[in-house]
Amino acid sequence: MALTHKQKRRYSLLILLVGLPLYIIISVTLVSLLERPNIWIELGIYLGLGLLWALPFKAVFKGVGQADPDAPEE
Repeated sequence: MALTHKQKRRYSLLILLVGLPLYIIISVTLVSLLERPNIWIELGIYLGLGLLWALPFKAVFKGVGQADPDAPEE
């Protein structure tokens, strides 16, 4: 099922406004349960988690900042 440009924009907005803050809260909570590891390990964990969240949504975010290709020409 291919998403239309309008659907991609709506889903990306939902992901960024709702999903990302929830992911950040969960990530920080899980890392804090490790009882503050070494700063370099903690930095690596946050960098890995920061990249990991975007991988499943790559198709949704692709082309969202561009003009709607299906819109009629003015």
